[in-house]
Amino acid sequence: MMAADRLDAERIIEYFKGKSILITGATGFLGKILVEKILRVQPDVKKIYLLVRAIDQASANQRVQSEVTETELFCVVKEKHGKGFERFIEEKVVALAGDIIYDDLGLDPQVLHDLADDLDVIVNGAATTNFYGRYDVSLDVNVLGVKHLCQLAKKCRGLKVFLHVSTAYAGGDQEGLIQERAFEEGWALREGMHLDVDTELRLVADVRREVEDDEKARRKAMKELGLARARHFGWSNTYVFTKAMGEMLLSRMLLPPPPRSSAVTGAGVVVVRPSIITSIQRDPLPGWMQGTRTIDTLIIGYAKQNLSCFLGDLDLVMDVIPGDMVVNAMMAATVAHSGEVGQEQPAVYHVSSSLRNPAAYSVLYEAGRRHFTEKPRVGKRGEVIPTKEMHFFKTIASFQVYMLVKYRLPLEILHLVNLLLCGLFSRLYSNLARQYRYVMHLVDVYGPFAFFKGCFDDINLERLRQRMGRSKNPQDDEMFNFDPKTIDWEDYFYRIHIPGVLKYILK
Repeated sequence: MMAADRLDAERIIEYFKGKSILITGATGFLGKILVEKILRVQPDVKKIYLLVRAIDQASANQRVQSEVTETELFCVVKEKHGKGFERFIEEKVVALAGDIIYDDLGLDPQVLHDLADDLDVIVNGAATTNFYGRYDVSLDVNVLGVKHLCQLAKKCRGLKVFLHVSTAYAGGDQEGLIQERAFEEGWALREGMHLDVDTELRLVADVRREVEDDEKARRKAMKELGLARARHFGWSNTYVFTKAMGEMLLSRMLLPPPPRSSAVTGAGVVVVRPSIITSIQRDPLPGWMQGTRTIDTLIIGYAKQNLSCFLGDLDLVMDVIPGDMVVNAMMAATVAHSGEVGQEQPAVYHVSSSLRNPAAYSVLYEAGRRHFTEKPRVGKRGEVIPTKEMHFFKTIASFQVYMLVKYRLPLEILHLVNLLLCGLFSRLYSNLARQYRYVMHLVDVYGPFAFFKGCFDDINLERLRQRMGRSKNPQDDEMFNFDPKTIDWEDYFYRIHIPGVLKYILK
């Protein structure tokens, strides 16, 4: 159980003073925000180690510089340190050339030994998030990566916290309240089934051997296998399925059953499960984002006016949370569980909004319509491009009927004409048929998210929020805010997120 003492901005800031932290996934969206936040609020952090894929140390240094510390996100830190910024980064940030998919993270024994002696906190933010990704790759990163980091954690004599970033959707896409509870090993969403991580790893190895001489066939087989296995056990896609398995492995390795002789002594184990992460709301750069979020497909299609229809019900709640709030919750949870002993399960936190401050898809759509009506797109000749309404399909069945009438039937007619004319339109038919299959495949993979009717319980996170006391400086109270009730969604989408998509994604 957590200690009952209160948290505030001063205590969180002070905690990271003199600490050494290993962060994986630092070149990703959330990882960058975390690195920047620690460096901005606590310049006296001892070291931040960033594990990045690179062939050598020079390449690792270059990746961290170009993809992390030299990005726009670090503008406040850069302004604060001025000409001393580069020296400050050299003193505090250490790039490590490695990969979590390998034993010992692909690091030299001496580097690994030095890490084990120095680390206070491990944050695993690395993941492959492709819904329809290769099963072997997803298992390597989302499952075996957890295993290799846990092996390092067991070697760290001074480790105080192991924080793992998962996803709220790992709990499935069922309706109703989805609780903040750890996944027991063997648990599956389909009743009566037993999910064994080791069996899945052996299955992948067997399928790999069957197609080892054909890279194209192997890639296709692995994508199909991942989706098939996910749905066999009740998950909707490969990403959320493998993230659930990663959590199971984490519990097995760091919090084994009694007598727990092999548990990580004195280290709290935390799992943070964000919902859909959106652009920064407040600091240091409102609207900043990296990579297209699920909901941004709608904004981009609306901006380009090349999307006449969309799959989804505007009355349904979309569970979104700004990236800076996720990082604030991560930092607060790290402090709250530092040095925690006697854990039987990881401390699990849903960082989400659907329970405390739900926002329907209609809020996003209306904000987009307002934005593009007031600030319409302009063509190459300066002409105003009118914003058109979009049609939304409230069920997958209605969308399939639409696709059948508008695209599938004309395709069949083209196929017959092509046969009568001895293949004159073969290329055209093949291209259109491939595009049709691709769209229907996207609907199959992403459809469950478009009609997600679950609600993420966040009682654990609410308890953490209630521990956040007032600071001596009132301005500090907003520094680690992770309360979705403080967000005006209409204002956030209109004033911050949509402009952020246009600036940072569409450039």
